[in-house]
Amino acid sequence: MSIIEKAASRIDLKRAAPAPDAVQPVQPVQPAPVAAAAPAVVVAPSPVPPVAPALAVAEPVAEPVAETPAPASRGSTRRVELDLARMRDLGMVTAASGRTRLLEDFRIIKRPLLQRAFAPRQPGEKPGNLIMMTSSLPGEGKTYCAINLAMSIAMELDHTVLLVDADVARPNVLRTLGLPPHRGLMDILLDGKLDMADVMLRTNVDTLSILPAGNSNARATELLASSTMSNLVDEIANRYPDRVVIFDSPPLLLTSESRELASHMGQIVMVVEAQTTTQHAVKEALHQLEGCKNVNLIYNKTREFPGIEETYDYHYG
Repeated sequence: MSIIEKAASRIDLKRAAPAPDAVQPVQPVQPAPVAAAAPAVVVAPSPVPPVAPALAVAEPVAEPVAETPAPASRGSTRRVELDLARMRDLGMVTAASGRTRLLEDFRIIKRPLLQRAFAPRQPGEKPGNLIMMTSSLPGEGKTYCAINLAMSIAMELDHTVLLVDADVARPNVLRTLGLPPHRGLMDILLDGKLDMADVMLRTNVDTLSILPAGNSNARATELLASSTMSNLVDEIANRYPDRVVIFDSPPLLLTSESRELASHMGQIVMVVEAQTTTQHAVKEALHQLEGCKNVNLIYNKTREFPGIEETYDYHYG
Protein backbone atom coordinates (compact mmCIF):
# COMPACT_ATOMS: atom_id res chain seq x y z
CA MET A 1 0.00 0.00 0.00
CA SER A 2 1.42 3.49 -0.94
CA ILE A 3 2.02 6.31 1.54
CA ILE A 4 -0.84 8.38 0.07
CA GLU A 5 -3.25 5.43 0.44
CA LYS A 6 -2.18 4.93 4.06
CA ALA A 7 -2.82 8.62 4.79
CA ALA A 8 -6.20 8.39 3.12
CA SER A 9 -7.17 5.32 5.16
CA ARG A 10 -6.26 7.11 8.41
CA ILE A 11 -8.43 10.05 7.43
CA ASP A 12 -11.27 7.63 6.60
CA LEU A 13 -11.14 6.35 10.18
CA LYS A 14 -11.42 9.84 11.67
CA ARG A 15 -13.76 11.51 9.20
CA ALA A 16 -15.71 9.23 7.03
CA ALA A 17 -17.04 11.37 4.15
CA PRO A 18 -14.79 14.32 3.22
CA ALA A 19 -11.40 12.57 3.29
CA PRO A 20 -11.16 11.29 -0.30
CA ASP A 21 -12.20 14.68 -1.68
CA ALA A 22 -9.59 16.42 0.50
CA VAL A 23 -6.74 14.33 -0.83
CA GLN A 24 -7.88 14.54 -4.46
CA PRO A 25 -6.82 18.18 -5.21
CA VAL A 26 -3.33 17.69 -3.73
CA GLN A 27 -2.20 15.13 -6.31
CA PRO A 28 -2.15 17.25 -9.50
CA VAL A 29 -0.62 20.31 -7.80
CA GLN A 30 2.15 18.75 -5.67
CA PRO A 31 2.42 14.98 -5.90
CA ALA A 32 5.75 14.63 -4.08
CA PRO A 33 5.42 16.33 -0.63
CA VAL A 34 3.03 14.19 1.43
CA ALA A 35 3.16 16.52 4.44
CA ALA A 36 1.28 19.18 2.48
CA ALA A 37 -1.84 17.03 2.41
CA ALA A 38 -2.20 16.90 6.17
CA PRO A 39 -2.07 20.67 6.87
CA ALA A 40 -4.59 21.30 4.10
CA VAL A 41 -7.09 19.25 6.12
CA VAL A 42 -6.04 20.23 9.63
CA VAL A 43 -6.09 24.02 8.99
CA ALA A 44 -9.88 23.87 8.65
CA PRO A 45 -11.33 22.45 11.88
CA SER A 46 -14.83 23.49 10.83
CA PRO A 47 -17.03 21.23 8.70
CA VAL A 48 -16.49 23.54 5.68
CA PRO A 49 -14.62 21.72 2.87
CA PRO A 50 -10.86 22.24 3.03
CA VAL A 51 -10.61 24.20 -0.23
CA ALA A 52 -12.70 27.12 1.08
CA PRO A 53 -10.54 27.82 4.17
CA ALA A 54 -7.43 27.81 2.00
CA LEU A 55 -8.85 30.70 -0.04
CA ALA A 56 -10.10 32.52 3.06
CA VAL A 57 -6.64 32.45 4.64
CA ALA A 58 -4.88 33.70 1.48
CA GLU A 59 -7.05 36.80 0.93
CA PRO A 60 -6.60 38.54 4.32
CA VAL A 61 -2.82 38.14 4.11
CA ALA A 62 -2.61 40.10 0.84
CA GLU A 63 -4.84 43.05 1.83
CA PRO A 64 -2.86 44.53 4.78
CA VAL A 65 0.36 44.47 2.75
CA ALA A 66 -1.20 46.72 0.10
CA GLU A 67 -2.42 49.27 2.67
CA THR A 68 0.71 49.64 4.82
CA PRO A 69 2.60 52.25 2.68
CA ALA A 70 -0.02 54.96 3.40
CA PRO A 71 1.41 56.28 6.71
CA ALA A 72 5.00 56.07 5.46
CA SER A 73 4.89 59.56 3.91
CA ARG A 74 4.79 61.25 7.32
CA GLY A 75 8.04 63.02 8.04
CA SER A 76 9.62 62.26 4.65
CA THR A 77 10.49 64.97 2.14
CA ARG A 78 8.77 64.61 -1.25
CA ARG A 79 10.70 64.75 -4.51
CA VAL A 80 9.72 66.66 -7.64
CA GLU A 81 11.31 66.79 -11.07
CA LEU A 82 12.20 70.17 -12.54
CA ASP A 83 11.95 70.27 -16.33
CA LEU A 84 15.38 71.78 -16.92
CA ALA A 85 14.94 71.86 -20.70
CA ARG A 86 11.73 73.85 -20.30
CA MET A 87 13.43 76.22 -17.86
CA ARG A 88 16.27 76.77 -20.32
CA ASP A 89 13.77 77.52 -23.10
CA LEU A 90 12.08 80.08 -20.82
CA GLY A 91 15.41 81.86 -20.39
CA MET A 92 16.26 80.64 -16.89
CA VAL A 93 19.58 79.67 -15.39
CA THR A 94 20.36 75.95 -15.60
CA ALA A 95 23.62 74.05 -15.40
CA ALA A 96 22.97 72.56 -18.84
CA SER A 97 22.58 75.94 -20.57
CA GLY A 98 26.30 76.49 -20.97
CA ARG A 99 28.05 79.82 -20.44
CA THR A 100 25.28 82.32 -21.18
CA ARG A 101 25.08 86.01 -20.45
CA LEU A 102 22.24 85.36 -18.01
CA LEU A 103 24.40 82.91 -16.09
CA GLU A 104 27.23 85.44 -15.91
CA ASP A 105 24.85 88.17 -14.70
CA PHE A 106 23.68 86.05 -11.80
CA ARG A 107 27.22 85.06 -10.94
CA ILE A 108 27.88 88.76 -10.44
CA ILE A 109 24.68 89.19 -8.43
CA LYS A 110 25.18 86.23 -6.10
CA ARG A 111 28.81 86.81 -5.12
CA PRO A 112 28.34 89.73 -2.65
CA LEU A 113 25.17 88.09 -1.33
CA LEU A 114 27.10 84.91 -0.52
CA GLN A 115 29.92 86.85 1.09
CA ARG A 116 27.51 88.55 3.48
CA ALA A 117 25.50 85.36 3.98
CA PHE A 118 28.39 83.62 5.70
CA ALA A 119 30.27 86.56 7.19
CA PRO A 120 30.63 86.65 11.01
CA ARG A 121 27.37 87.87 12.52
CA GLN A 122 27.33 90.79 14.93
CA PRO A 123 25.18 90.56 18.10
CA GLY A 124 21.53 91.24 17.26
CA GLU A 125 22.04 90.88 13.51
CA LYS A 126 19.63 88.84 11.44
CA PRO A 127 21.06 85.74 9.73
CA GLY A 128 22.76 86.82 6.51
CA ASN A 129 21.79 83.59 4.75
CA LEU A 130 18.12 84.68 4.78
CA ILE A 131 17.57 86.67 1.57
CA MET A 132 14.22 88.20 0.61
CA MET A 133 13.47 88.92 -3.05
CA THR A 134 10.77 91.55 -3.53
CA SER A 135 9.64 94.43 -5.74
CA SER A 136 7.53 97.53 -5.39
CA LEU A 137 4.71 96.32 -7.69
CA PRO A 138 3.69 93.06 -9.44
CA GLY A 139 5.15 92.09 -12.80
CA GLU A 140 8.67 93.43 -12.28
CA GLY A 141 10.26 89.97 -12.36
CA LYS A 142 10.91 89.14 -8.69
CA THR A 143 9.88 85.47 -8.97
CA TYR A 144 11.94 85.08 -12.13
CA CYS A 145 14.95 86.60 -10.37
CA ALA A 146 14.38 84.53 -7.21
CA ILE A 147 14.38 81.28 -9.21
CA ASN A 148 17.44 82.27 -11.23
CA LEU A 149 19.34 83.34 -8.12
CA ALA A 150 18.46 80.04 -6.43
CA MET A 151 19.57 78.05 -9.48
CA SER A 152 22.81 80.01 -9.68
CA ILE A 153 23.65 79.46 -5.99
CA ALA A 154 22.74 75.78 -6.38
CA MET A 155 25.69 75.48 -8.77
CA GLU A 156 28.08 76.42 -5.97
CA LEU A 157 30.24 73.58 -4.65
CA ASP A 158 29.93 74.54 -0.99
CA HIS A 159 26.32 75.69 -0.59
CA THR A 160 22.77 74.39 -0.76
CA VAL A 161 19.64 76.47 -1.44
CA LEU A 162 16.10 76.49 -0.08
CA LEU A 163 13.67 78.53 -2.23
CA VAL A 164 10.63 79.61 -0.18
CA ASP A 165 7.50 80.88 -1.91
CA ALA A 166 6.41 83.45 0.66
CA ASP A 167 4.06 85.31 -1.70
CA VAL A 168 1.17 83.62 0.03
CA ALA A 169 -1.53 85.75 -1.63
CA ARG A 170 -0.34 85.02 -5.19
CA PRO A 171 2.14 82.12 -5.06
CA ASN A 172 3.99 81.82 -8.34
CA VAL A 173 7.16 79.74 -7.82
CA LEU A 174 5.63 76.31 -8.49
CA ARG A 175 3.52 77.65 -11.35
CA THR A 176 6.58 79.18 -13.01
CA LEU A 177 8.45 75.91 -12.65
CA GLY A 178 5.53 73.95 -14.11
CA LEU A 179 4.76 72.10 -10.87
CA PRO A 180 1.33 71.46 -9.26
CA PRO A 181 0.38 73.10 -5.92
CA HIS A 182 1.60 71.52 -2.69
CA ARG A 183 1.21 72.14 1.02
CA GLY A 184 3.79 74.54 2.39
CA LEU A 185 4.58 77.55 4.56
CA MET A 186 1.03 78.52 5.55
CA ASP A 187 0.17 74.93 6.46
CA ILE A 188 3.15 74.71 8.83
CA LEU A 189 2.15 77.97 10.55
CA LEU A 190 -1.45 76.77 10.96
CA ASP A 191 -0.79 73.16 11.97
CA GLY A 192 1.64 72.67 14.85
CA LYS A 193 1.88 68.96 14.07
CA LEU A 194 3.40 69.57 10.65
CA ASP A 195 7.17 69.57 10.33
CA MET A 196 9.04 71.32 7.53
CA ALA A 197 10.11 67.90 6.21
CA ASP A 198 6.42 67.07 5.67
CA VAL A 199 5.99 69.81 3.06
CA MET A 200 9.46 70.61 1.71
CA LEU A 201 10.13 69.44 -1.85
CA ARG A 202 13.45 67.98 -2.93
CA THR A 203 14.29 68.43 -6.60
CA ASN A 204 16.41 66.69 -9.21
CA VAL A 205 18.90 69.53 -8.66
CA ASP A 206 20.50 67.92 -5.62
CA THR A 207 21.45 71.20 -3.92
CA LEU A 208 18.05 72.88 -4.40
CA SER A 209 14.90 72.35 -2.31
CA ILE A 210 11.59 74.23 -2.42
CA LEU A 211 9.15 75.21 0.32
CA PRO A 212 5.82 76.08 -1.37
CA ALA A 213 3.49 78.79 -0.11
CA GLY A 214 0.78 76.27 0.73
CA ASN A 215 -2.90 77.07 1.21
CA SER A 216 -3.82 80.76 1.29
CA ASN A 217 -5.15 82.20 4.52
CA ALA A 218 -6.89 85.46 5.39
CA ARG A 219 -4.65 85.83 8.47
CA ALA A 220 -1.41 85.57 6.49
CA THR A 221 0.01 88.83 7.88
CA GLU A 222 -0.61 87.79 11.47
CA LEU A 223 0.83 84.34 10.81
CA LEU A 224 4.02 85.80 9.32
CA ALA A 225 4.35 88.08 12.35
CA SER A 226 3.78 85.26 14.85
CA SER A 227 6.28 83.60 17.15
CA THR A 228 5.71 80.39 15.19
CA MET A 229 7.11 82.12 12.11
CA SER A 230 10.08 83.46 14.09
CA ASN A 231 10.87 79.97 15.34
CA LEU A 232 10.49 78.52 11.86
CA VAL A 233 12.81 81.13 10.35
CA ASP A 234 15.43 80.45 13.03
CA GLU A 235 15.20 76.74 12.31
CA ILE A 236 15.49 77.30 8.55
CA ALA A 237 18.49 79.62 8.98
CA ASN A 238 20.44 77.47 11.41
CA ARG A 239 19.58 73.84 10.60
CA TYR A 240 22.25 73.58 7.88
CA PRO A 241 25.36 75.78 8.06
CA ASP A 242 25.87 75.76 4.27
CA ARG A 243 22.29 76.69 3.35
CA VAL A 244 21.14 79.89 1.66
CA VAL A 245 17.40 80.59 1.96
CA ILE A 246 15.71 82.77 -0.67
CA PHE A 247 12.20 84.07 0.08
CA ASP A 248 10.07 85.16 -2.87
CA SER A 249 7.91 87.73 -1.08
CA PRO A 250 4.85 89.81 -2.08
CA PRO A 251 5.32 93.28 -3.63
CA LEU A 252 6.00 95.93 -0.99
CA LEU A 253 3.35 98.44 -2.07
CA LEU A 254 0.41 96.01 -2.29
CA THR A 255 0.45 93.98 0.91
CA SER A 256 1.70 94.17 4.48
CA GLU A 257 3.05 90.59 4.46
CA SER A 258 6.34 91.63 2.85
CA ARG A 259 7.08 94.16 5.62
CA GLU A 260 6.53 91.49 8.27
CA LEU A 261 8.71 89.08 6.36
CA ALA A 262 11.46 91.68 5.95
CA SER A 263 11.81 91.93 9.74
CA HIS A 264 13.26 88.39 9.77
CA MET A 265 15.69 88.84 6.87
CA GLY A 266 19.44 89.42 6.89
CA GLN A 267 19.49 90.68 3.27
CA ILE A 268 16.85 92.13 0.97
CA VAL A 269 16.97 92.35 -2.84
CA MET A 270 14.42 94.58 -4.57
CA VAL A 271 13.76 94.13 -8.28
CA VAL A 272 13.17 97.31 -10.30
CA GLU A 273 11.86 96.99 -13.85
CA ALA A 274 13.66 99.24 -16.30
CA GLN A 275 11.55 101.89 -18.06
CA THR A 276 8.44 100.78 -16.17
CA THR A 277 8.85 101.20 -12.41
CA THR A 278 8.60 104.85 -11.48
CA GLN A 279 11.06 106.63 -9.25
CA HIS A 280 8.20 107.40 -6.87
CA ALA A 281 7.34 103.69 -6.54
CA VAL A 282 10.97 102.82 -5.82
CA LYS A 283 11.21 105.49 -3.11
CA GLU A 284 7.95 104.40 -1.51
CA ALA A 285 9.06 100.76 -1.53
CA LEU A 286 12.42 101.62 0.01
CA HIS A 287 10.59 103.65 2.64
CA GLN A 288 8.77 100.45 3.64
CA LEU A 289 12.17 98.88 4.32
CA GLU A 290 13.52 101.58 6.62
CA GLY A 291 15.46 100.01 9.45
CA CYS A 292 16.46 96.98 7.36
CA LYS A 293 20.15 96.59 6.63
CA ASN A 294 21.66 95.32 3.39
CA VAL A 295 18.95 96.42 0.96
CA ASN A 296 20.07 95.89 -2.65
CA LEU A 297 18.56 96.57 -6.08
CA ILE A 298 18.42 94.53 -9.26
CA TYR A 299 17.70 96.63 -12.35
CA ASN A 300 15.74 94.24 -14.52
CA LYS A 301 14.91 94.12 -18.25
CA THR A 302 17.31 96.80 -19.39
CA ARG A 303 18.02 97.81 -22.98
CA GLU A 304 21.68 98.20 -23.83
CA PHE A 305 21.04 100.43 -26.81
CA PRO A 306 17.85 102.31 -27.75
CA GLY A 307 15.90 100.51 -30.43
CA ILE A 308 17.80 97.24 -30.00
CA GLU A 309 16.06 94.06 -28.93
CA GLU A 310 15.39 93.93 -25.20
CA THR A 311 17.79 91.87 -23.12
CA TYR A 312 17.56 90.60 -19.57
CA ASP A 313 20.47 92.36 -17.97
CA TYR A 314 20.77 92.40 -14.18
CA HIS A 315 22.63 94.98 -12.18
CA TYR A 316 23.51 94.77 -8.53
CA GLY A 317 23.92 97.86 -6.39
